[in-house]
Amino acid sequence: MKRVSPLFLVLLVLGFFFATYNLLTMIIHYKTSSSENWDSSDPIIRMHENLKEGGDSNSKYHVSLTATDAPYSQWQCRIMYYWYKKVKDMPGSDMGEFTRILHSGKPDNLMGEIPTVVVDPLPEGLDRGYIVLNRPWAFVQWLEKATIDEEYILMAEPDHVFVNPLPNLANVKKPAGFPFFYIKPAEHEHIIRKYYPKEKGPVTDIDPIGNSPVIIRKSVLEEISPTWMNVSLRMKDDPATDKAFGWVLEMYAYAVASALHGVRHILRKDFMLQPPWDLEVGKKFIIHYTYGCDYNLKGELTYGKIGEWRFDKRSYLSGPPPRNLSLPPPGVPESVVRLVKMVNEATANIPNWETLNRG
Repeated sequence: MKRVSPLFLVLLVLGFFFATYNLLTMIIHYKTSSSENWDSSDPIIRMHENLKEGGDSNSKYHVSLTATDAPYSQWQCRIMYYWYKKVKDMPGSDMGEFTRILHSGKPDNLMGEIPTVVVDPLPEGLDRGYIVLNRPWAFVQWLEKATIDEEYILMAEPDHVFVNPLPNLANVKKPAGFPFFYIKPAEHEHIIRKYYPKEKGPVTDIDPIGNSPVIIRKSVLEEISPTWMNVSLRMKDDPATDKAFGWVLEMYAYAVASALHGVRHILRKDFMLQPPWDLEVGKKFIIHYTYGCDYNLKGELTYGKIGEWRFDKRSYLSGPPPRNLSLPPPGVPESVVRLVKMVNEATANIPNWETLNRG
């Protein structure tokens, strides 16, 4: 067999060094203040001791979401914040304060409307056009710099609306998350094992979740976040992983990072519903409008084909939807009708709706 050239080995080592340099410098910089919790012989930070303690002194959770300054992100944040304020003090709610974590690196025109902390985006080019890769990095920075009074944190998203008052679904030992039908670690074991070695346990220890919606103790999220960022960047840097996981790569990264810390989640199907697939609201807490809703005038779903009636957030990339959207035709599921009515209520009551966020 032909011997490997020493020059080739040197080039290989240098390539690996430059590929990981930015990641390592970011982690080192933002973990210096808590270096006593960092085991330099193990890339995984130890599980926080608070998980072993019992009893909740404060069940309130801080509502957080990451966002950009693009009009598409802004109008969704405004609707989300409207419904947060609407349900925050209702009976059954454990909501505390609210923060929009703006990872555009500079203030925008919603600073006076929505409580916001500005953090830096990833270094240019590192996200490779996958904007969601900024989410774990944004949480690392926010947790480092912010004063958060609540003991728990809800990680939410701009396209969430609170349809019922949301209690704290977590407990002192376990966070609460939503089980996504398309997050299937066991079906991708050959890829998962690149980041979750066999000695850590079976792949079934990885929950079928993303980072949102999740209610988690602040101290535990502080431990998980750097690992979540690390795993996200490693996954994006690996072509096979990037191809297999696509737009849900960062969700898999959070699930893997949690498992690396020994964190299992309470899986709550009632945490969220996703129209048009979930037909009724019932006692669920959040509507997630990530999917387009397309129907003909008979009220029949035409998913994958633009309907005679439709609501799809992607129709409004450069600016907000108009006020008073038309309601769906008869026969459309209650979840879709409820979503459109909630969007209409928010837009009718938010000042300067159609002018403030026009791109």
